[in-house]
Amino acid sequence: MIVIMAGRRRTGQDGSVPKNPPDSMQHHLRVRLNARAKDRWPQLARVEVRFRTGFAYVSGELNDGEQIPLCRLRFTGVLHTWGFALYLASRGTYQDNILPTGLPFGSPEDCLDCACYLYLGDQPA
Repeated sequence: MIVIMAGRRRTGQDGSVPKNPPDSMQHHLRVRLNARAKDRWPQLARVEVRFRTGFAYVSGELNDGEQIPLCRLRFTGVLHTWGFALYLASRGTYQDNILPTGLPFGSPEDCLDCACYLYLGDQPA
């Protein structure tokens, strides 16, 4: 695991740097999140996902073109289970968090729903 402190990057005890998922998994995650946004969050024109050192940074593009950071997903090695960190607008950073299930990990759709509920409000009927 890499921990960033005071602008420095630190590796885990074994010296390894977390790797991004394979390109096919990255594509699959983008497709899943955009499908969820289309189905449940009409305020979003699309979802953008960028990858860096084992994390997927998820932001939403509102219909007016504004970009808002939503959450960060941690690659666990399993396509359907990702660690969850919520973007804290008040601090401009991400913080590990729990989902409504009480777990710190879940499906990408559950993670997106949790962040969107916070930043976009309840979904329209």
